[in-house]
Amino acid sequence: MRYILILFLMISTKGFSQCRTYIIGVKGDTLNCVDMNGVKQGRWVNELPPLRGEKGYEEQGVYINGKKEGQWQQFTLDGDLLAIENYRWGNKNGRCMYYNPFGQPVREESWKAVNPDNPYDTLDIFSLNDPTKVERQEVVRLDGHTLRHGTWKYFDQDLGTVIRTEQYRLDKLIVAGVAEDELAPIDISTGSNTKAVSDSVAKKSIAKPKAVLEYEKKNAGKKKVRTRTGETGN
Repeated sequence: MRYILILFLMISTKGFSQCRTYIIGVKGDTLNCVDMNGVKQGRWVNELPPLRGEKGYEEQGVYINGKKEGQWQQFTLDGDLLAIENYRWGNKNGRCMYYNPFGQPVREESWKAVNPDNPYDTLDIFSLNDPTKVERQEVVRLDGHTLRHGTWKYFDQDLGTVIRTEQYRLDKLIVAGVAEDELAPIDISTGSNTKAVSDSVAKKSIAKPKAVLEYEKKNAGKKKVRTRTGETGN
């Protein structure tokens, strides 16, 4: 037991010696390590206080050489989950989920981080006749640090259903639209989905004014109606 304790102390001391500053977490683990070069390393917990009307939050994850790597999580200051993000080379990469304080999904994002040492990628070029067939591949340079890439989803925060989707390819919007009718949230007051209601409102918005209807009724059946157009001449 003595040798195990000595070994544990040696490992712990070695770990601490690599950090210029650090804190000890509630579970006894080393957190918020800043190495001898002043660079963030290992698991960190950052607390961002409220600022300019924005609510504060806490985030936790891993730094590698001062850059976020892997999965990071955000929580309210009361401990409720707000976001699950994924990082590579310090930038968002892959699927990221965001929630309201009640745990309902708000938005799903999809990102592609750009390797700063090799900002190139191979892009599939699909056939115009067969969108599922790849005709060729092209090497393209990726501008920026992270690009919207893949499917983005927006959720109704009460029902948790998808109400809108967007499709991106290397930060360019390919497709955007309302989700299928069966996925649209239901308007409790009418019992119909919001898309159907919006379509009905759109139809009403283009209805003819009362004056036009009265004019058409007054002149119904007449072969020719003289009108003043504002034109001059014969």
